[in-house]
Amino acid sequence: MRKVFDFHGGIHPPENKHQSLRLPIESAGIPAELTLPLSQHIGAPAVPIVEVGDRVLKGQMVADAKGFVSVPVHAPTSGVISAVEERAIAHPSGFTAPCIVIESDGDDQWIEHQGQEDYKHLSKPELLNLIRNAGIAGMGGAGFPAAVKLSVKPDTQIETLILNGTECEPYITADDILMRERADQIIAGAKILQFLIGPGETLIGVEDNKPEGLKSLRDAALGSDIQIVAFPTKYPSGGEKQLIEILTGKQVPSGGLPSQVGVVCQNIGSAVAIYQAVVLGRPLISRITTVTGESVEQAQNYEVLLGTPMSFLLEKARYHSSANNRLIMGGPMMGFTVPDPNVPIVKTTNCILAPTEQELPTPPPAQACIRCGMCAEVCPASLLPQQMFWFAQGKEHDKLEQHNLFDCIECGACSWVCPSAIPLVQYYRASKAEILQARRDHEKSEQSRLRFESRQERLDREEAEKNAKRAARKLAAEQRAAQAAQGSTDAEDPIQAAIDRAKAKKAAQQSGDTSSELDKLQTALASVKKRLETATTKLNEAKAENSDLVSALQAGVDKTTAKFAAAEKALADYQASSKDDSTAQEKTPEVDAAQIAIQKAMAARAADSALSPAEKARNNLAKLRQRLEKTEAKLKECRSNGEEEKIVDALVATVERLSEKIASAEQAVATESEES
Repeated sequence: MRKVFDFHGGIHPPENKHQSLRLPIESAGIPAELTLPLSQHIGAPAVPIVEVGDRVLKGQMVADAKGFVSVPVHAPTSGVISAVEERAIAHPSGFTAPCIVIESDGDDQWIEHQGQEDYKHLSKPELLNLIRNAGIAGMGGAGFPAAVKLSVKPDTQIETLILNGTECEPYITADDILMRERADQIIAGAKILQFLIGPGETLIGVEDNKPEGLKSLRDAALGSDIQIVAFPTKYPSGGEKQLIEILTGKQVPSGGLPSQVGVVCQNIGSAVAIYQAVVLGRPLISRITTVTGESVEQAQNYEVLLGTPMSFLLEKARYHSSANNRLIMGGPMMGFTVPDPNVPIVKTTNCILAPTEQELPTPPPAQACIRCGMCAEVCPASLLPQQMFWFAQGKEHDKLEQHNLFDCIECGACSWVCPSAIPLVQYYRASKAEILQARRDHEKSEQSRLRFESRQERLDREEAEKNAKRAARKLAAEQRAAQAAQGSTDAEDPIQAAIDRAKAKKAAQQSGDTSSELDKLQTALASVKKRLETATTKLNEAKAENSDLVSALQAGVDKTTAKFAAAEKALADYQASSKDDSTAQEKTPEVDAAQIAIQKAMAARAADSALSPAEKARNNLAKLRQRLEKTEAKLKECRSNGEEEKIVDALVATVERLSEKIASAEQAVATESEES
């Protein structure tokens, strides 16, 4: 006999298990419609991979896992996808969630599938992936993905594998009937788990109020190293941490995981599902569910297709709604009232309880806490329910977390013994939900803050770069102005330079050197052609994207097309004229445009030199103001047309630069006026 231990607290509520054990497991049949919620487990909901109108076969994947902590969903029977929409699911508030709806065709046609009876030739990652793709989540608790729980870190040594056959909740017998009728599948599933995690020992824990289930398991485990351990009945022995303490004496630390003390725990229903997935090639599409309570004539355990409406199952058990005070999914301790009888059976649905008012009376109104301390005495997690109740009422979430609120397994033992009928567990559940929502809100707020700070940093960096460029331009302008004021001999006279270029051009023409002019025309034509091609490409892209820039780009293309035609004509005219006789050029009087430009420049320079310093300053100020007006008008036009940011920024910089020059020019005018 293996030594067993005890845990703190616990209660002994009436069991009421015999009602549903009088008959063997029966198939519930195929309903006309199956509703499959995308989230039947802890973690990210699955993602649909089918569409309305698709025909699916039994066992076909209809929604794939999204992320590591997630499992897929499979079609429980053959039929047609009739909807992918929000439907009511099993939730105390009547909550809706995304679901895939299958209209059954009655054929129950399987997809091709094949098991791996010799699974030991598979690698452990391959075996874990097979379990994951079968959609197996914990079938005795919160529905944690089995493959995730079995993915033990390489540096973690697992000493004990525990299969939970306790089923301590009153009324529920789904695991008990499974042990009685399918003990060989439980043992086969345990051996697969042994191969995966390689524990030092494997234990199946069962309360001693299940003698027939214990006998069946021991018979099936003969010749193996799997130990069947019976221990005294006490609620909630089926809690994971409580069962680990009973069988090993180890206590999982607050907020910790069983693997931290060298233990992996799985439900026996999950072990059967793993056996069927690995050896038979069947994904998780059905489960054993207890239907019981005095409002049904035939309390029994049924093998139910996932997605079956609860009302369909109740009808099989000959349910009398007039006698029922409320429908409960789960047991009387940890279950919850279901407002809609048409919600679907999911992977975690182990019981439907339909009691009468006499059987489970409606809880009386809560009274004031009398501080009797009974709740603390029965708490299996050694918490302080009374203090947690006060903190929950006051929304003091920090203190709730300090008192290890999330160690509460919501077993309901505290509420069951409370003489004031205070629904303590409901307060704890609500507080957990509020804390988790606050954490999600904080994460979103933190992400928004980081995005804002990153954007602000980018804008500040761009602004600093713009300021640096403005400062560099201003410094260069000041240096040029200083050179001009000092009359630097190094600076080239622009008018004289223009005269020299004109003389050189005229000399080249007189010497008959026409190759440079031809090259210029050809280069100009090639340049305009390239610009036309680029503008046309941008226009086509804008038309394809239905952009607002189409009209502006079209105008640019038209303008460039005209320039291209003019460049072609100029080149053709030049080539035609070069073929004429040279004497014809002598007969035709030629206008010397360069000489005219030189004369104009010389005249302007002479006129400028004749002005007084004050007049020069006023003329310069007037020119600057005129340039500023034109630039501001252009900036306004660009902003109203939604031009690119870099164009607007360039115009803004020009306005700032001209404003600075005008200020300097106004000061110069004032200075010259005073001197004159």
